[in-house]
Amino acid sequence: MASEGIRLGLIGAGRNTRDRHIPGFQKVDGVELAAVANRSRESGQVVADQFNIPTVYDNWQDLLEDPSIDAVCIGTWPYMHRTLTIAALDAGKHVLCEARMATSVQEAQEMLEMSRECPGLVTQIVPSPLSFKIDNLLQEKIADGFIGDVLAVSVQSLGNNFMDQNGPMHWRNDRDLSGYNILNMGIWYEAMIRWVGRATKVTAMTKVNVNSRKDEDGNAVTVTIPDHVNILAELASGAQANMQFSAVTGLSSGNSVWIYGSEGTIHVDGAMNVYGGKRGDDKLAEIPNPQEGQAYWRVEEEFCNAIRGLEKVTRTPFEVGLHYMEFTEAVTRSAQSGQTVPIPL
Repeated sequence: MASEGIRLGLIGAGRNTRDRHIPGFQKVDGVELAAVANRSRESGQVVADQFNIPTVYDNWQDLLEDPSIDAVCIGTWPYMHRTLTIAALDAGKHVLCEARMATSVQEAQEMLEMSRECPGLVTQIVPSPLSFKIDNLLQEKIADGFIGDVLAVSVQSLGNNFMDQNGPMHWRNDRDLSGYNILNMGIWYEAMIRWVGRATKVTAMTKVNVNSRKDEDGNAVTVTIPDHVNILAELASGAQANMQFSAVTGLSSGNSVWIYGSEGTIHVDGAMNVYGGKRGDDKLAEIPNPQEGQAYWRVEEEFCNAIRGLEKVTRTPFEVGLHYMEFTEAVTRSAQSGQTVPIPL
């Protein structure tokens, strides 16, 4: 299929779809943005007019019934990902699904199982691009033994605003829409496992500091998704990871990563600059990270190449998505039970 065209349908055309996926697909030769189904026909028509998409469907079911559509890009919130993915695969469509993969491990497992029942169809989860700039460098340094054996990892992602009891309700705060996903925890965990591998045990404490927010009508809505999280994890390598995420840490230091090894240390600052030092050094020094060696956004190209048999999906396969959903759900289970939770669940 390397030389064949791909007719693509969009299901959900929010900001990420408009800002990243549509421009990405437009750069791939032989791809036609053929149809869109959004939350309403009116909003779908706006997207169609903006990007010259010829067909607008009233709903996603009608789009999936179109036999001329080869593949779909699912850009909805997580609560619809399982339903849409299974329906699309059942209709014979290749699937690129927005992250986070699902709202729960059960949903992610069902998505993976359905994909395995359709080996001729490509399935891909949109990867976290947060660390693309540094992924290759960290993988290279760790693999080359720069820090020796990995002993401990610290990941911190802290907002710098104080808590706001009158803040608006966002879909990430809505358990019905987001499920077990918390803040940007899954994004950072997906990045971390590219560098140091997967967690096998999780112990967590979480807290909901802002327990209500205002919906579009100004009504108070109860919030149950935590806005402050502390995690201690054991990795498959035997190393430990300490992770902290928060939306209520006013004037915080922001994001940072520390990877401690038996022979050296790597630090990533909030601007994604990488510093390192080895035994005998008296301080860290910046490690050059030439642009030509950095990963970059090519999600749509990878998806289309996989459909055409030119490469395999590496960022991100459904199996990896299931694993980060297991980590995500394990955090909540641990916080609720006060117990260490093993992974896989």
